[in-house]
Amino acid sequence: QVQLVESGGGLVQPGGSLRLSCVASGSIFSICTMGWYRQAPGKQRELVAHITSGGSTNYADSVKGRFTISRDDAKKTVYLQMNGLKPEDTAVYYCKAQSPLPPFSAYWGQGIQVTVSS
Repeated sequence: QVQLVESGGGLVQPGGSLRLSCVASGSIFSICTMGWYRQAPGKQRELVAHITSGGSTNYADSVKGRFTISRDDAKKTVYLQMNGLKPEDTAVYYCKAQSPLPPFSAYWGQGIQVTVSS
């Protein structure tokens, strides 16, 4: 079982930066692929970025070059550094842990609001 708690969201002006953190409980964090997803009003939840247990990363085209995902296994924490924020980045951001062990469960955080507005 993994529980996830996000923090670091809020209101920021266009062009600004935020760093989201997601702290996990449980013993399998280090072997999980961790991801950040977002859901804007009226839209489907979409992948923003993920990082494997080995440190390989993948990003949505819309955030490449602006966002960076990283992890600290000793702290059981995954981060999303967001620079050059745009109004279209406004959404609820969710942290996800994907277990590689059967039954391959996925665990989600409660979500945190990010609003980019002047």
